Amino acid sequence: MNAFRLAVLGSVVVAVAFAAGCSQDRVGAQTPAAAPPPPHPLPGVTKSLEQLESEMFHVGAGRRLKPPSWPGGNRVAVALSFDVDNATMALSQGNLDYEVLSRGEYGAVDGLPRLLRLLDAQQVPASFFIPAVSALLHPQMVPEILARNRHEIGVHGWIHERLPLLNDEKEEQRLLTQSIETLTKVMGKRPVGYRAPSWKFSRYTLKQIVDAGFLYDSSLMASDDGYEVNLDGKPTGLVELPIERIVDDAPYFGAADGSMPSPEHVLEVFRSEFDVAWDERGLYVLTMHPHYMGHRSRVAALDRLIRHMKSKGGVWFATHEDIARHLKAMLTTGTN
Repeated sequence: MNAFRLAVLGSVVVAVAFAAGCSQDRVGAQTPAAAPPPPHPLPGVTKSLEQLESEMFHVGAGRRLKPPSWPGGNRVAVALSFDVDNATMALSQGNLDYEVLSRGEYGAVDGLPRLLRLLDAQQVPASFFIPAVSALLHPQMVPEILARNRHEIGVHGWIHERLPLLNDEKEEQRLLTQSIETLTKVMGKRPVGYRAPSWKFSRYTLKQIVDAGFLYDSSLMASDDGYEVNLDGKPTGLVELPIERIVDDAPYFGAADGSMPSPEHVLEVFRSEFDVAWDERGLYVLTMHPHYMGHRSRVAALDRLIRHMKSKGGVWFATHEDIARHLKAMLTTGTN
């Protein structure tokens, strides 16, 4: 056999072997699994009214708690509150931008002390909702608040975690238990109030805080006035002191990198909301943050707001705890 025929035969053998190998590869190869379909962009349109009702009222507004008058014959209850987040939101997200962290630290270094001095001068109480990590990183804060003997401290999560994003019942329970135990230790008594970090409930939150025995929550927005919270349509006995972003400093001072230029515009909104609450003999809950509201011009605006409130007369300045106990009595006595 000459060299040419040998070369041709060799090429044929190689080609056959290659084809056979490819055939075996095709036989042995697994068909790739089909990618799961993307989630429906509007899942609600596929659900029954019964399903929507179950989702809508898993956490819902129950009995309205609006007394005919407030203690001392006053016509409006004012609950000043501060979420002492400092830098915990950034830390929870792993954000180590030290511009952001230092702006949060301002709340502990200058913001909270300046606000406490204002509350001292005006002789009014407030409620402070503190993430446990914030209290541990700045251990001077809780003693400074409690030394006034007029303020309240409530639970505001472990590290300002976003509970719907966490979406883990056991982990959420662990963090809640840890937060309660930490604040109980640093306060010397168990807190009775709860405010969810970022005001965000998961589907597990309400049951967990009811089971924990909290007197009240202050995270929801279903009314201007207090109400009892329902779980799956059933009353829980938990008093809700509702919040609202209109009367929260964060949308104004926290947006656009904290650059609302004129506190007077924010003061106008806060004052207008108070005036109508006064007219309606209702409840006024104001949410603030020391790392936002604690700056000089903003504390000056808050001072003007409190002076305006006092000038109207008939104002009961109280902690969330005191207001919740007053409203809780309406549930136990069956009065409106």
